[in-house]
Amino acid sequence: MTVKRTIIPIIAIILASLNLRPVITSVSPLLGTIRESLQMSAATASLLTSLAVLCMGLFAPFAIKLANRFSIERTIAYSLILIGMATAARFFAYSAWVMLLTAFLSGIGIAIVGPLLSGFIKQKFTNPSRIVGIYSLALVIGASLGSGLSIPLSTLFHTWQASTASWAILAVIAVFFWWKPIVKHPVDTTTSDTSSAENNLKQLLTNQKAWLLTGFFGLMAFMFYTIMAWLPPIGEDMGYSKQEAGMMLTLLTVAQMPATFLVPILNSRFQHRAVWLVGCSSLEIIGLLMLLFSLNPWLSSVLIGLGAGGLFSLGLTLPIDEAKDIKEASLLAAMTQSVGFVFAALGPFFVGLIRDFTGNFTAAIICMIIIVMAMILIQIKIGNQKQPHINHVHIKKTTF
Repeated sequence: MTVKRTIIPIIAIILASLNLRPVITSVSPLLGTIRESLQMSAATASLLTSLAVLCMGLFAPFAIKLANRFSIERTIAYSLILIGMATAARFFAYSAWVMLLTAFLSGIGIAIVGPLLSGFIKQKFTNPSRIVGIYSLALVIGASLGSGLSIPLSTLFHTWQASTASWAILAVIAVFFWWKPIVKHPVDTTTSDTSSAENNLKQLLTNQKAWLLTGFFGLMAFMFYTIMAWLPPIGEDMGYSKQEAGMMLTLLTVAQMPATFLVPILNSRFQHRAVWLVGCSSLEIIGLLMLLFSLNPWLSSVLIGLGAGGLFSLGLTLPIDEAKDIKEASLLAAMTQSVGFVFAALGPFFVGLIRDFTGNFTAAIICMIIIVMAMILIQIKIGNQKQPHINHVHIKKTTF
């Protein structure tokens, strides 16, 4: 019985995580086809990605209020339904506004699920670092599947609409694992009063450590989405073909996977998170320097992927480590992800502006190196020791 109660939440976390990126990454490989089919401008087509990421930031704060009303499990289930419906609606996307609406709605669902998964992990597991490793690995796998299978699915179904809509099946499967335990085991949804929650939020917004974690997540996400968007064009500028440049991004994504899973576990075991944080950032800097001087972009992609994967999983782990209870973990995760994803949405646009202004990626890569160096300063300030001095709010724990 104990094993069942452990396995089901882990499966549910994996399935929820798999839904958080394909709705975004499945569009990129088909973007040219979608633009031609719907007669979209380049600027409008870019919103299919940036709008979803922006919503992930803007709507993250609402996750806590919804969880207070419906419980974490139910809110995650409702959000997965929203993601699934938005994704399935792409089967009928014969105009640009329908695709933009699906990006908007799916972004809202992702924004709500992300922070609440952190609170759920904090609630369910005594050693959350291992689970965060699984969570973040599943998220990366979902992103890879979305980008890697979009074109084959489009060929199989003979339409890009069916390809982009097919990812709704992941939501259907995930909802089964989130909804069935809730129906079998209703949870107590009573929470602290609204004024208490608002006071906790105000205190969190004035807490230095909370802002350090938010700053780190923002810079990390900025770098992640920027390099994911611009690595292939950088490779092409270095003289490689489109296929070779695309393989660089694939190599980066593959390199992320082991780091995403192992770094939070190693960090939990050896308790020197500043070393892991700075070490992962250093890998990114080395990789960016290699790109700057046109040195072996394949090795550069591996190094950046290892660094980005480790930083991403640590970015998900830190709010859980710093929080005392489930409510605080969800609230802190919502704060870091809200600000972080809004900032991250500016990254690809920022680099594009520099590229247009200078005519090459040299200045843009230098700016990215400066961003990572600023992130290292914040990581050193965060330090190794947990400082759970953020004011705590307690709610009753829910169980399956």
